Amino acid sequence: MRSNLFTAALAAALSLAAGTSAAQISDNVVKIGVLTDMSGVYSDLAGAGAVDAVNMAVEDFIRREKPKFAIEVVSADHQNKGDIASNKAREWFDRDKVDVITDLVTTSTALAVMKIAKEKNRLVMVSGAGSTRITNEDCNDVTVHWTYDTYATANGTAKAVVKQGGKSWFFLTADYAFGLSLEKDATDVVLANGGKVLGSVRHPFPGTDFSSFLLTAQASGADVIGLANAGADTINSIKQAAEFGITPKQTLAGLLMFVSDVHSLGLKATQGMYLTESFYWDMNDETRAWSKRFFERQKKMPTMDDAGLYSAVTHYLRAVKATGSDDTQKVMAAMKKTPINDFFAKKGFIRDDGRMVHDVYLMQVKKPEESKYAWDYYWVRQTIPGDEAFQPLSRSRCPLIKQ
Repeated sequence: MRSNLFTAALAAALSLAAGTSAAQISDNVVKIGVLTDMSGVYSDLAGAGAVDAVNMAVEDFIRREKPKFAIEVVSADHQNKGDIASNKAREWFDRDKVDVITDLVTTSTALAVMKIAKEKNRLVMVSGAGSTRITNEDCNDVTVHWTYDTYATANGTAKAVVKQGGKSWFFLTADYAFGLSLEKDATDVVLANGGKVLGSVRHPFPGTDFSSFLLTAQASGADVIGLANAGADTINSIKQAAEFGITPKQTLAGLLMFVSDVHSLGLKATQGMYLTESFYWDMNDETRAWSKRFFERQKKMPTMDDAGLYSAVTHYLRAVKATGSDDTQKVMAAMKKTPINDFFAKKGFIRDDGRMVHDVYLMQVKKPEESKYAWDYYWVRQTIPGDEAFQPLSRSRCPLIKQ
């Protein structure tokens, strides 16, 4: 676990002359816990980059807002295991007085921590996990789901691939909550757009050898093999599909891919693939400016998880300052009342189910000869408005939503 204590803000908070806002903040310290994958299958898309993104948000907030309270960031590796995540969350809430836990890449860790946070009345801001369960049957009033979910990524990618002629599908699915959610959401989109699903096979999470699963998918004769996995699992699936000669005879659809995956695989292996992202570093002047600062620290461009974390933590800290409190319900109410307008999201807002609604983008990976500079990987093919990208409340299974 690493800790960064911002002493300039702490000195201000400890002053007896501090304003009423500091007086209503427990211990005069706002403590943010980044619980992420530091060593496993998702460490490249989250990990140290996620921690740095949160630190950037805190540093920028202190410089711009000059709060009269201290802000501390702690981080830990949950190893993609729900029990480790829940134990760390309980320790942070009970012993270390952490106010909010964020990232939680891997759905199993997010769901585990959400239960502890509800019990302790502390906030959770999920960025890295994807399952729609987070804002559906497992929703609660202390959790915000910020960056993406499986409904949005499937809605963008699967629809585009079907429209391009990929009518028959077979899924290669990570066998845990996230993979199952992604397969279900993609199946719904395929069927709704006139396609058909020939079957699926589930691989252990995390996986290393996908050969038998890929050969089963190949034997199905499907036009498209939908990869309902992420991170290193997706990277290894794509590499092994090429080794077995499955591609280009059959099309691969990466239902959740990050710019870090494309970087690892290279444009030759990924060219032409469609994917859905909430953020791309090279979209406009704002995204480029922030991403270049991130690159100076990490020596790689940020993923949508990194950018989403910065946005989420900034919004949280602004709500703390506005309310003069770190009380969970007061801060949550302020966050839900305040629109999100930053380099990550324009006209974003948090619904009653905890879903932060914002535009997402259908991308297509460039051919090697189309890339003009480092990390120049995507064509932005479509902007999908937030109210179309995310599941409508009319279909919500969240008990907080009264139909």
